[in-house]
Amino acid sequence: MDLKIKRMEKAEGITLPNFYHEGDVGCDIRAAEEVTVQPGKIESIDTGLKMQIPEGHAGLIWEKSGLAFNHGIKTAGGVIDRGYRGEVKVAIFNAGDEPYTFARGDKIAQILVQKVERPEVVAVEELSSSSRGEDGFGSTGKK
Repeated sequence: MDLKIKRMEKAEGITLPNFYHEGDVGCDIRAAEEVTVQPGKIESIDTGLKMQIPEGHAGLIWEKSGLAFNHGIKTAGGVIDRGYRGEVKVAIFNAGDEPYTFARGDKIAQILVQKVERPEVVAVEELSSSSRGEDGFGSTGKK
């Protein structure tokens, strides 16, 4: 399987998404511009990349764990459908207390290319019962 990537002019000289360690499942994605994300704010960061996600797959954008843990930097959604051919932009939310600046070429997120199913959507009158039922958030307790 190939992940086809077209580098736009603004991404010239920036490392393409790559697996850093043997066995990694996410490819690092880098910024094609300098952006500062203020605490409590969301910014869109250009990558300068266009991708062709393989048939039967989706591109899922996730935060880098070190950025999330050390600085409160999270991605704010990110599903790349296989038919999308525009520039991949990454929405970044700063849950930290300090502004965080990404320089051009810095790692901003990672993409996982994951196999997906596309179910038929069927309207029904009733759903089957389950042991959980309609119990929601916190229903399993703390311990």
